[in-house]
Amino acid sequence: MANNELRYIFLGSTRFSESMLNVLLKKKLIPKAIFGLPKEFNISYSDSKVRNFNYCDLSLTAKRFDIPYIAIDSVKGKRLIDWHKFISSLKLDLILVLGWYYMVPKVIRELARKGAWGIHASLLPNYAGGAPLVWAIINGEKETGVTLFRLADGVDDGEIIAQERISILDNDTIKEVYEKASLASRKILVNTLTDIESVTLTPQDKQKIRVYSQRSPDDGEINLNWPAKKIHDFIRAQSSPYPGAFIRTTDGKKLILELSRIE
Repeated sequence: MANNELRYIFLGSTRFSESMLNVLLKKKLIPKAIFGLPKEFNISYSDSKVRNFNYCDLSLTAKRFDIPYIAIDSVKGKRLIDWHKFISSLKLDLILVLGWYYMVPKVIRELARKGAWGIHASLLPNYAGGAPLVWAIINGEKETGVTLFRLADGVDDGEIIAQERISILDNDTIKEVYEKASLASRKILVNTLTDIESVTLTPQDKQKIRVYSQRSPDDGEINLNWPAKKIHDFIRAQSSPYPGAFIRTTDGKKLILELSRIE
């Protein structure tokens, strides 16, 4: 199969999604449709709408390349499964899920010959679940990576296709680690799609999977009883573009700490 013959749809809503989509478009890999989310959306683990702090409006790219764009706005509203008939009609080879916040139902994944693939920003089975780069920095890791994998029924527990390691330097912020992860993701995505028929799938050891929780802005409160290194890691893990680590002042305000250094 030539690259430009790959029939796929693209699911995404972040700057990471935009980066991945742009590299695919440069390789003349044009999706049959793009599915996106709004900047604030409903999701099962929150009673109120959550905000996408890395949001990117992919409808602009879709319009520029004359690609159908479908907005999915909530778990109970416009759902991916409601587009089953449309997706089925596309006769897909692949569904790419890059920067997405909902589970992709099995009935949708099965509509593509190769299933649905995603990239998770960790070396699975380590750091499955939410905010993997943030958690890795908070925990003082020196290395993490990205994993291209086939989506399954659980959280980031599908078969592994490819992985790429990245370093975390002592003073790297989340922005810098995010950029490293994006570069590594572009590399494994292009390399794999260049020869998609030769892909091999490696099952994960599910006994080793540990799912980390999603994070909210209120999770960024600093405990000043922590040692300096832990506070430093906590600050750099949640700096811009994320809401930021903070301390509460006597007048009830949040004082956001963007940078720190240990003397």
